[in-house]
Amino acid sequence: MDLKLKDKTALVTGATAGIGLAIARTLAQEGAAVAITGRDAGKLDAAIAQIRAATPDAVVTPVVADLADAAGAAAVAQAVPDVDILVNNLGYYEGKAFTDITDDDWLRMFDVNVMSGVRLARHYFPRLLAKNWGRVLFISSEVGAFTPPDMIHYGVSKSAQLAVARGLAELTRGTGVTVNSVLPAATRSDGIVDYLRQTAPRPGMTDAEIEAHFFATYRPSSLIARMIDADEVAAMVALLASPLGAATNGAAVRVEGGSYRSIL
Repeated sequence: MDLKLKDKTALVTGATAGIGLAIARTLAQEGAAVAITGRDAGKLDAAIAQIRAATPDAVVTPVVADLADAAGAAAVAQAVPDVDILVNNLGYYEGKAFTDITDDDWLRMFDVNVMSGVRLARHYFPRLLAKNWGRVLFISSEVGAFTPPDMIHYGVSKSAQLAVARGLAELTRGTGVTVNSVLPAATRSDGIVDYLRQTAPRPGMTDAEIEAHFFATYRPSSLIARMIDADEVAAMVALLASPLGAATNGAAVRVEGGSYRSIL
């Protein structure tokens, strides 16, 4: 399917690995010119090499910036002043007992997971409205809809992304701009695998056994009973980012394998 992205420009944050890299690679394969951000120039170069391995003629621009503060957002806006598609993917998670989550932990979680997207949207969103076309996407999480007790600050940050996205969508009425959030479940990566190993009930379990234990114990409602692949998330993002996704606006789109037992 042609997603009609050949004349579009995109910015994907946190795109040196995982979901962000998969999104950037998919958008480039669809013909979009893509700018990617990260804190490490070497990792950005490696990501670009992976993107060009799949699409040799891809137009990819690296931007070295730490989006955990306003200076990083300003640096990105200066390097890439205008885009058609903004994908706020940057984020991190950590497991921590509620009483051990310090003020600094809360503030950093919000700076990285929420304010990075808020600051970039504040720059790009008015420009998208001015040209009457654009896409803003927040990569949230399944925990945006339910707060896990072992990482409450992370869950709250992901819920906040849903609220920001919906609020911005309300400002697009009658325009060609859409704002949506995407809610992946646990997505396969080295970090997730390492985290799940900590949930293993006994030593010596294989990664496949650990994954099966996780879904049986912590996500028993999952209909696919496995981790999501990053390319599966990227495919949904690419559709929402394209002109073909124009009718979806203000939505929290689930890519979580059917964990939510809800018809809406």
